[in-house]
Amino acid sequence: MTSQDNQAKRESIWQVVHMIPSGKVATYGQIAALAGHPQAARFAGTSLKNLPTTSKIPWHRVINAQGKISLPKNSPSYKKQLQRLKQEGVIIRN
Repeated sequence: MTSQDNQAKRESIWQVVHMIPSGKVATYGQIAALAGHPQAARFAGTSLKNLPTTSKIPWHRVINAQGKISLPKNSPSYKKQLQRLKQEGVIIRN
């Protein structure tokens, strides 16, 4: 796969994430499938991990298949994702 193909795949992931409504979440696998790449859940995660810091894409609305935040607990990014989800009214259990 060329870097141009990867960029197009990455952009399709970003477009799907951009469409997740406030207060809702989706899994990496769901995002990949909706973007037309059903076996690319890890690629979806990597694509979001590498977003520019100035991006407006709501990366915080993407969780893992177990319904959990994938970031290491107590990391700044984990805390940011948790805070943003709570602000949007997402119910967090445990």
